[in-house]
Amino acid sequence: MDATLEKVVDPTLAEMGKNLNEAMKMLEDSQRKVEEENEKKYARKDIPGPLQGSGQDMVSILQLVQNLMHGEEEEESSQAYRLQNVGEQGHMALLGHSLAAYISVLDKERLRKLTTRILSDTTLWLCRLFRYENGSAYYHEDDREGLLKICRLVIHTCYEDYTVEGFNVLCTKQPVIYISSAARTGLGQALCNQLGLPLSCMCRVPCNTMFGSQHQMDVALLDRLIKDDVECGKLPLLLVANAGTPGAGHTDKLGRLKELCEQYNMWLHVEGVNLATLALGYVSSSVLAATKCDSMTLTLGSWLGLPAVPAVTLYKHEDPSLSLVAGLTSSQPVEKLRALPLWLSLQYLGHDGIVERIKHASQLSQRLLENLKNLDFIKTSVEDELSSPVVVFKFFQKYLNRDLTPHAAQTSAIQHPVISNEGHIYDTFNQWLGDQLAQMVPASGIDVVELEDEGTCVRFSPLMTSAVLGTEIQDVDQLVDCLKMKIPVLTSTLQLREEFEQEVRRTVGLLYIEDLSWPGLGVVRYSYHSDEKNNDNQEKELEKINTELLKKLNELESDLTFSLGPEFGGQKNCVYIGMVTEDLDVSELVETIAATGREIEENSRLLENMTEVVRKGIQEAQLQLQKANEERLLEEGLLRQIPVVGSVLNWFSPFQASPKGRTFNLTAGSLESTESTYVSKAQGTGITPPPTPTSSLTKQKHLGQKIFKRSLRNSDAFSETSSVSHCDDMEKMDQRSPTLSPGQEQRPLEPEKTELLPKVVPQATNKDTEDIQSSKSLNDCTSVEEQGSQR
Repeated sequence: MDATLEKVVDPTLAEMGKNLNEAMKMLEDSQRKVEEENEKKYARKDIPGPLQGSGQDMVSILQLVQNLMHGEEEEESSQAYRLQNVGEQGHMALLGHSLAAYISVLDKERLRKLTTRILSDTTLWLCRLFRYENGSAYYHEDDREGLLKICRLVIHTCYEDYTVEGFNVLCTKQPVIYISSAARTGLGQALCNQLGLPLSCMCRVPCNTMFGSQHQMDVALLDRLIKDDVECGKLPLLLVANAGTPGAGHTDKLGRLKELCEQYNMWLHVEGVNLATLALGYVSSSVLAATKCDSMTLTLGSWLGLPAVPAVTLYKHEDPSLSLVAGLTSSQPVEKLRALPLWLSLQYLGHDGIVERIKHASQLSQRLLENLKNLDFIKTSVEDELSSPVVVFKFFQKYLNRDLTPHAAQTSAIQHPVISNEGHIYDTFNQWLGDQLAQMVPASGIDVVELEDEGTCVRFSPLMTSAVLGTEIQDVDQLVDCLKMKIPVLTSTLQLREEFEQEVRRTVGLLYIEDLSWPGLGVVRYSYHSDEKNNDNQEKELEKINTELLKKLNELESDLTFSLGPEFGGQKNCVYIGMVTEDLDVSELVETIAATGREIEENSRLLENMTEVVRKGIQEAQLQLQKANEERLLEEGLLRQIPVVGSVLNWFSPFQASPKGRTFNLTAGSLESTESTYVSKAQGTGITPPPTPTSSLTKQKHLGQKIFKRSLRNSDAFSETSSVSHCDDMEKMDQRSPTLSPGQEQRPLEPEKTELLPKVVPQATNKDTEDIQSSKSLNDCTSVEEQGSQR
């Protein structure tokens, strides 16, 4: 093309065109590079790192998953234990999820045959295992979804035109769903929200209060509620009963409830952990009645230790079209593959393996229940002692004062707030007990529950935890041993709380803080009366004192725990004292807290005034030293001040000057004479210095003994300083005369070096502060001495 162009046109024009072509090419290449750079910058800015480039390899992806699972920090022991007990049956369940994804890519005909076989086999096995003949199954991830689909099925059954008219047909007769007051929290509200029904369609049935279990639905009251709704033109739709309540594990009277449902043409749905015992050879009559219900929900994953397997709702209904409309069945083969993990796991375990796991959990409950019967101060809430798979217990002492009769305890409750708040205190103590047991024996699966009548309790439900945590008999025995160790601590703390409160209230400088949510001896705050009107400054000062008080108490060699309290506690600037033993000397503890607080307060005030006191004292000392220099000049004469003449004159005629000095008293902030010190030093030598006073706490620490023990002091004696006011202590300290040890010399300070004091004293270190505090307690003094020099 270029050669042809050169033949046709002028060579100069051809050369110009060639250069232009090359220039345009260079510009286009430069623009292309700019665009590529912009694309790279755009990709680095908006696209996440793992998606950049050509992708990651398998090793890098698995390493990322591992880091996300474990994190940078070490795992907690309980989590590590949970991962170690997935087991081979768990691996089969996980394999089922992978196979479900692989099978879903098969052709439609093969997929339909395979899913039909899997679904029919799993449904048949579950119906045979749990004694529910001729039932259908719905597999779902959320354990509440099965009940939701059952409610839709019942609505379609009771309202024939619901498919066409929708919610309009509900206005003629409002549907009513009945649930127990002991049901799962938020279950009724969740059903109404998903079904589009008002909350007035949900009726909560109270439990028994006079006869039978306090966690069973009141059948007589339910009958009256249904009659009232029918008279009001409402339609009783469905009843949700419990075979093992979420809290206490009790079973409703399912036989009577089934009769009541047949009378009013209602649907009966049952759920609960006790349904697992239907697979055992012996089943209690109360749970066996669940086989006659219209539907039930099984949570096999927690019972058998199978991870990520779906829950199953078994139901009986004759119209498959309504089941399809309600969503209980699906024409999509992929949805039927939800049963594949269960299909694999049930075959791997077999009938014996399934029964063995459920039986083992029941034996663990019986083992714990037998041991709890022999323990004092432990109250159990068990429905059937022979076959209850859930054990609920709590620490309980009938009366805080064991010598009180019921009438005396009722009268004393008016006078003593500890007894009147007994329920709140027991809830706090049982919360602490459950947390301690869960930490000490993590394999037990212990947790804390809130029951309506019993309050806070400790629950042991091995059917929900043992298969995953691998709980064994020895874990239950260890749990009982730990419980035996904690009961004496709970009883002694409970008995000493009132004594601690009384001791604190009659001690000057201490304020008792009532905090019913604190599991321990009590809460105390060091306080003092201040004339300052600024409350913010006073609060800051109190916070500083109580913080230092907590630090000092934790440095003591004791078995007690002192803390600032719970993280979200309502009280501030307080010292929280934990659990104690029966040999605690409460009076000594309160005495130590008060004395330590007063010492911190005094030291705090001393340090605040130290700079001003020293500054004024130094100014006064400089004035007196200047005056003393002038007096010495007049007394010695002018000739003695001349260097050469003064030396000769002093050699021929020495000048005898009496030593004079001043002592700066840090306590009083004034200058005093040192004549008494020189007199005492000249009169006697070799005198044994007085012993340094030591506190009882220091002596005990030297002996290697723990403080606050009742055996070290008389248990019936009260605190000697609890009734002594802070003013009395200050008067005693002021009455002590300032003395020095005979063997201790005072170092004279020359007049010309006094100007260094203001630069050194204010910059006191922590060690200097301790020396100043010690000097104050002994009334020791720092001397500023004037002395004539003979030259």
